[in-house]
Amino acid sequence: MPTPLPLFIVHNAAAGHTGADACIALIRQELTAAGRTFHLLPARRPQDLPRVAQEAVRQARDAGGAVVVAGGDGSVHAAVQQVLPAGLPFGVIPVGTFNYFARAHGIPEDVAAATRALLTARVAPVQVGRINEEYFTVNAGLGVYAASLADREAFKQRLGRSRLVAFCAGLATLLRTHPAWTLQMEVDGRLRTVRAATVFIANNPLQLAQLGLAEGEAPQQGRLVAVLVPPRGPLGAIGLLLRGLAGRLGQVPEVTSFAFRELRVRPGRPYLPGRLRVGCDGETLWLRAPLRVQVAQQPLHLLQPAPVEGAPS
Repeated sequence: MPTPLPLFIVHNAAAGHTGADACIALIRQELTAAGRTFHLLPARRPQDLPRVAQEAVRQARDAGGAVVVAGGDGSVHAAVQQVLPAGLPFGVIPVGTFNYFARAHGIPEDVAAATRALLTARVAPVQVGRINEEYFTVNAGLGVYAASLADREAFKQRLGRSRLVAFCAGLATLLRTHPAWTLQMEVDGRLRTVRAATVFIANNPLQLAQLGLAEGEAPQQGRLVAVLVPPRGPLGAIGLLLRGLAGRLGQVPEVTSFAFRELRVRPGRPYLPGRLRVGCDGETLWLRAPLRVQVAQQPLHLLQPAPVEGAPS
């Protein structure tokens, strides 16, 4: 960046468990002290994020600036739908529950440190996935995975946002019986029929490494990773969850994973024609089948922290 870009910051007031006012105060304090031009655009409700992000893109385009999101993976997801097509630089101040996107790209989870990192950040191309017309930065999936996200949101409404609440919600999902899916899949032009309870698509090396899957470097090589989880009863499903938490999911013979550039998925029964619940970056949405999953043609121009002098590359 030849000159400091003005920053247009979309703030999700409902993200994470840190007070919204405290986050805004820290961001304002750091950027004001640095003499950086910035504008705060708060989204009071999660459903306001697409509209606020669209406005931030409009202002940033007019001013030759960058769009920044202060929020979690879901907030990043909402903003990327607007920022990626516009081709604008994009920054993140993580204040969500898991912050997989920020952590995978070396962005500090501390609000003040992440804000300071924007001051010397460099623009770097970052791979984004696409499922039908929806972009995703961390993951996407259907079946039990999508059901678990819906349950997690319901738990958050009652108990607040935290990793413990998210874990309990996932456990509650697994204690229910879920039907298996018969899927016709076309993987990079090759047809196959599979049976699975969950299809999980990953674009995040950190998450892949935590699960213990061998394809952890695929996102840096221009590919996505599909994980097919077989149908299991509640106890078997909990066993798979524990294996994943221990970083040993890749050691389960029945779990299939593979890297790909393009995947087409046509589900058989059970699903409602035209309405298929899909999880994307921790949020749920409805998409039309068949699903086409691929690496997005254009990268995201991420404001990444500059490397520290003397640190190993």
